[in-house]
Amino acid sequence: MPKLTIDGIEVEVPPGSTVLQAAEAAGIEIPRFCYHDRLSIAGNCRMCLVEIEKTPPKPISSCTYPAAEGMIVHTDTPMVRNGRRGVMEFLLINHPLDCPICDQGGECDLQDQAMGYGMDHSRYAENKRAVKDKELGPLVKTVMTRCIHCTRCIRFISEVAGVPDLGATSRGEHMEVGTYVEKALSSELSANIIDLCPVGALTSKPYAFTARSWELTKTDSVDVLDAVGANIRVDTRGPEVLRILPRLNEDVNEEWLGDKSRFSIDGLKRRRLDKPWVRKDGKLQAATWQQAFDAIATKLHDTKGDRIGAIAGDLCDAESMLALKDLMAALGSFNLDCRQDGAKLTNARRDHYTFNTQIAGIEDADAILIIGSNPRREAPVLNARIRKAWANSGAKIGVIGAETDLTYPVTHLGTGTTALGAGETFLNGAKKPMVIVGQGALKHENLLAAAWGIASRAGALTPEWHGFNVLHTAAARVGALDLGFLSGKTAGEMLNGGVDVLYLLGADEFNIAKTGPATFVIYQGHHGDSGAARADVILPGAAYTEKSGTYVNTEGRVQRGFMATHPPGEAREDWKIIRALSAHTGHALPYDTIAAVRARLEQVNPVFANVGFLPRFGCSDTTAPAGDPAAVANVNFTPVIVHYHQTDTISRASPTMAACVAALEPAPAMAAE
Repeated sequence: MPKLTIDGIEVEVPPGSTVLQAAEAAGIEIPRFCYHDRLSIAGNCRMCLVEIEKTPPKPISSCTYPAAEGMIVHTDTPMVRNGRRGVMEFLLINHPLDCPICDQGGECDLQDQAMGYGMDHSRYAENKRAVKDKELGPLVKTVMTRCIHCTRCIRFISEVAGVPDLGATSRGEHMEVGTYVEKALSSELSANIIDLCPVGALTSKPYAFTARSWELTKTDSVDVLDAVGANIRVDTRGPEVLRILPRLNEDVNEEWLGDKSRFSIDGLKRRRLDKPWVRKDGKLQAATWQQAFDAIATKLHDTKGDRIGAIAGDLCDAESMLALKDLMAALGSFNLDCRQDGAKLTNARRDHYTFNTQIAGIEDADAILIIGSNPRREAPVLNARIRKAWANSGAKIGVIGAETDLTYPVTHLGTGTTALGAGETFLNGAKKPMVIVGQGALKHENLLAAAWGIASRAGALTPEWHGFNVLHTAAARVGALDLGFLSGKTAGEMLNGGVDVLYLLGADEFNIAKTGPATFVIYQGHHGDSGAARADVILPGAAYTEKSGTYVNTEGRVQRGFMATHPPGEAREDWKIIRALSAHTGHALPYDTIAAVRARLEQVNPVFANVGFLPRFGCSDTTAPAGDPAAVANVNFTPVIVHYHQTDTISRASPTMAACVAALEPAPAMAAE
């Protein structure tokens, strides 16, 4: 590995590194606009100038210059300072004086670097250039006069998102960035270009002119609108969530975030449940907590334990599901289900229902077989990792399911179970094969066992490599399975008259009309969706930004989010509601604090003790899940997500997500039963 000296500091870097990367390794800051370590090198802005001994006596752009053995680099000489000041002066020649009204103010790289590396005066007095703004859809606002042609947005959309919507036309001063034919950006990751833009040319359209960055309180949390568990930062002002941004986590989401996770926050203010309701004479009427608990306690007192059931929804935290499970056990009921979509999963063994290769491990695979899943819609950040594996190492990808554009080349092997044999053949010869099974396949009996068999015969299950993966769509699913929230009667049986009292914990993603009129339905949740409409008693809970909660992502990684705002009105944190109800029914649960609940979580399953940490592991036991692969029916796999932007109670209440559906997605098809 080459060793070089930068400002007197000797540093050793991997072969192929640039001088800028070497400076970062040495802890030396070099300004830049166009360079980004996850994008290809463009060398557009020339801001990263340095001086290198024994080269022609001129400033050199460090982002494009390879580091070499014995090189001596200077990053703060008179030549470098004058060069950077000259570059900054050219950048500011046509940049408008928009700082007082620009949404990027306070978070602008151009502001920061003009202050740190620019001159203290300007020599320019002529009129500035003006550029027409571009319409990029409901999410990204453009002020293209501010654009400095760094091309970060173009490179991200093309290289990471894999949807080449953006490009540059003309040259020199006349160059403009935009779509060739004006249209909305079609990527589910499009809003990441807002974070990448070093000036205010691309900003958030829903957030425009709402707040300044220094007015916001910032809280770390975890995204729950898909099962990836992207790390996020929730920005609030007073009681309102104003913005969600991604946090860096190399193992999960790198620094990207899906558009739905970022922009559905306006749904947190609409259709909220902020008080208890009790159905009287066929109509829901506002009630007190005492009245709601009385109605539930009266019904439970007259109902046998085996006629009581509970279904956990897709956005639930582990604490609330644990409390509900303990309450059901105290009532003598073991009818629990977290699979409101009917997925044929069991919790007998953890690696039968998790993404065992791990998200970061996707980059190591050389062949990937996707069965019954559309990761572009179900998990766009994870889909970007699959594209990265294809782009960086040439991984081949086969798909069994509906034909669609996944943003990378695929071999379409078939639409259903008849193609499983072709899928196994596709993986032949791979050193690190992966099988990804989606919920579209898991709706069918025996598919889990069949997919495991394919992985086993393809050599994907070895002590060094675990290539069997289940891609979930629900943030609560893995945590619920870890807790054993799966026993007794299934969700379908409970809905079809199998119980007399049905407790829905944020469960809305099924045909609630199937529930018979004789079933007493308790709905605990935060939005007035389908479950609340059918309920006999409504208990207002907290959304994920309004409580501290533990979530387990599709890999099995335990993560925690923290309370950013308080729930509205009389709504309360979910585990606290269940704890209060348990005392009212005479079965008080043995914990009163969040710390005690989490101690109980670890008691039920030790995996909850390893927050944020997930070791890599292979597969030493290749015993297949229950089921007969030979009995798989001849079926086609249908998509489980019709509209990416509307998949849960929060996003369905979001006007921004409704605008995205109208602008980006075709007319809705009839969803499969």
